[in-house]
Amino acid sequence: MDVLTPVLSEHWGTENSWKLSRYETTGGYRALRRALDMQPADVISLVKEANLRGRGGAGFPTGMKWSFVPQDNPNPKYLVVNADESEPGTCKDMPLMMASPHTLVEGVIISAFAINAHTAFIYCRGEVLHIIRRLQQAVREAYAAGYLGKNILGTGYDLDIIVHAGAGAYICGEETALLDSLEGRRGQPRLRPPFPAVAGLYASPTVVNNVESIASVPSIIANGAAWFQAMGTEKSKGFTLYSLSGHVKHPGQFEAPLGITLRELIELGGGVREGHELKFFTPGGSSTPILTAESLDIPLDYEGMAGAGSMLGTKALQVFDETTSVVRTTLRWVEFYKHESCGKCTPCREGTWWLVQLLMRFEAGTAEEGDIEKMLDACDNIGGRSFCALADGAVAATTSAVKHFRHEFEQGYHTPAWELFPYEKSAVFATDGAAR
Repeated sequence: MDVLTPVLSEHWGTENSWKLSRYETTGGYRALRRALDMQPADVISLVKEANLRGRGGAGFPTGMKWSFVPQDNPNPKYLVVNADESEPGTCKDMPLMMASPHTLVEGVIISAFAINAHTAFIYCRGEVLHIIRRLQQAVREAYAAGYLGKNILGTGYDLDIIVHAGAGAYICGEETALLDSLEGRRGQPRLRPPFPAVAGLYASPTVVNNVESIASVPSIIANGAAWFQAMGTEKSKGFTLYSLSGHVKHPGQFEAPLGITLRELIELGGGVREGHELKFFTPGGSSTPILTAESLDIPLDYEGMAGAGSMLGTKALQVFDETTSVVRTTLRWVEFYKHESCGKCTPCREGTWWLVQLLMRFEAGTAEEGDIEKMLDACDNIGGRSFCALADGAVAATTSAVKHFRHEFEQGYHTPAWELFPYEKSAVFATDGAAR
């Protein structure tokens, strides 16, 4: 197996890679022609056979999700692409849409055809205006070329794609909050059931998929299930985009088979910065429990991370060396979740606020004996008690930090974190702008 498997990112460095003419010269939209010659059910079966799992964090089988759509329901069917990438440390969907938006558009058309949808939405984070404009340009080009609109490629299939700009709320990365926002309401998670496949957008059958999941579909149609299954591990098949950031020499996106290890990725990134060593890392963004150097050789797939007590999540690998204060890092993450809580659920709304108050004490060295137990007790009353997983992310960041570095929190009974770990030493860039 190759260490890197550029499929989605293969042509990112090509001149004008985002334009339709360039995309077509590299085989773009051939998979669409092949899919439109198939029966929708056969497209679903092929994606099922490939065992493409959702790349947005949950890892639910994509083809199975499509098959849940009740075709006997008289309401319209909708496909919604979750492009509201907001997880701290995650940056894989944005460069994909910037460098190769037609990969996503082609995937949307094939996926919508498979579930018999005639309207699709791409819900994009509102702050990334350059991405929104690039998507809109790609959609216009697709309409002009006959890949969208009425009677696509003479097959009788109709589809419209709408690029929708969100308003910058992390909570809208949760699929039901996204649907509420798309309908013009405040983005807040819904109680399930009913699930979106039965009653989603406008109370109609809806499939919500991540950008990378949908963008992976054309390559599966073009190359077959066996080709896709040849990459990855036994239960986690295919290629994926890993975001490597933090205290590494060359951070960036690395497209590799599922099951690569962090040690291998760090080597590809030039290693941990000179003179330092790995202390801890997040395998899938700040909402996944942190792991230490002991887990460097565990496969970065769904099963490997679950076995290590964490989650693969969005594959956002944030690397921290020994100069980093775990207390400070945890506080910054939990502050984010407190700020982004939609306020609907009391355990999340109030609990994240109290976690921040406690963590501020530990950072300032003014915590008292018993505050660790108090903080863990608060976590017990937050996790699993809200409509969505936002609160669980705050809990995971806190409990895993205490599990691996309890002694640092105990030092918060008498010494400020900034004295134990001077913050300027962990900065990626010096105050004069020079890289450390």
